Amino acid sequence: MKLHHALLQAIAGAALIASLSGCNDEKAEAAQAAPRPPAQVTVITAQPQDVPLTTELPGRTTAFRVAEVRPQVGGIVLKRLFEEGAEVKAGQQLYQIDPASYQAALDSARADLSKAQASVKSVSAKAKRYADLVAINAVSRQDYDDIVATLQADEADVAAAKAAVDTASINLEYTKVTAPISGRISRSEVTEGALVTASQATALATITQLDPIYVDMTQSSSDLLTMRRAISGGEVNGALASEAPVNLIIEGAGLRYGQPGKLQFSDVTVSESTGSVNLRAVFPNPEHELLPGMFVRGIVNQGVQQGAFVIPQQAVMRSPDGSAIVWVVGADSKVNPQPVIAARAIGDKWLVTSGLKAGDKVVTEGVLKIAPGAPVQAVDAAAPAATNVAATN
Repeated sequence: MKLHHALLQAIAGAALIASLSGCNDEKAEAAQAAPRPPAQVTVITAQPQDVPLTTELPGRTTAFRVAEVRPQVGGIVLKRLFEEGAEVKAGQQLYQIDPASYQAALDSARADLSKAQASVKSVSAKAKRYADLVAINAVSRQDYDDIVATLQADEADVAAAKAAVDTASINLEYTKVTAPISGRISRSEVTEGALVTASQATALATITQLDPIYVDMTQSSSDLLTMRRAISGGEVNGALASEAPVNLIIEGAGLRYGQPGKLQFSDVTVSESTGSVNLRAVFPNPEHELLPGMFVRGIVNQGVQQGAFVIPQQAVMRSPDGSAIVWVVGADSKVNPQPVIAARAIGDKWLVTSGLKAGDKVVTEGVLKIAPGAPVQAVDAAAPAATNVAATN
């Protein structure tokens, strides 16, 4: 009896397993037979627009002017007439060199001039009398010619004496050492009592003009050529030649400089070592926030790209050969790849200059779920998600 009961239980268990297996097979067949729903993808609608083009370039600040103050005459420094590190104006006196010897030289030159002028006065009167006497043969022609030559020599002496007076006066004025430009002056390299000489190698001080200030930047020659061709071809409205607006970011601090500048010129030669071209911009610097030698990044506004498309970077794929493609949903709700030209990155987006037309629906999310020709359910990126709508209700 026990054996019979166990056999009945085994048969019942096998029947149950077979029944469950049959149900699972039916469900699998039903799942295979049912069509897969279209994949949901997020899209944006491409619209052409005029896009400002900027290029961020590394650069360094350079003083607008730098002048080394040197004496033009020798002597002992009697006074220093400025505060180190202060602002000075062009023509302001900075040092006083002992003027005694130069004043004496000027007095001597003036005396020589007076002597030469007196001699001319005497000989000139004699020459006039000889002119009357030679007409009546009271003096010889030779005596008259000699007195005329003497007068001319004395007049030349007067001219030389005047030049000597001017030179002595200039040298005396040079004992007052003045600022050649306006700007901030450095520390003084000499003190009162120091002996200085004309055209010495050591500068007495250095003046640096900080307002305005230059920013020297470098740009790849290939990028510069590409932009110039785009401008000449009419694709870009703008010009690199002169006065293009430039903004500045101070490196390290990451601060944006408040005063806009303008591009002055681009160099005519390409560096053999780096393949880059030098650009120079000028910025107002009234508060002296920028100091020479600072590393900065210049944002150069190079023009406006007309009729371009700006799409998120995640929407652009790269094929094995490096060309760019996007996935576009057609009117039949099927998705297909579309080759495009992604000219440059603008922040977190790509600037597409070719391959798209107005109204194209470009896939931005869900690319991994699609295949060429597959039907999709396109959801506009600007539309709120269904879950969010339900939550608000």
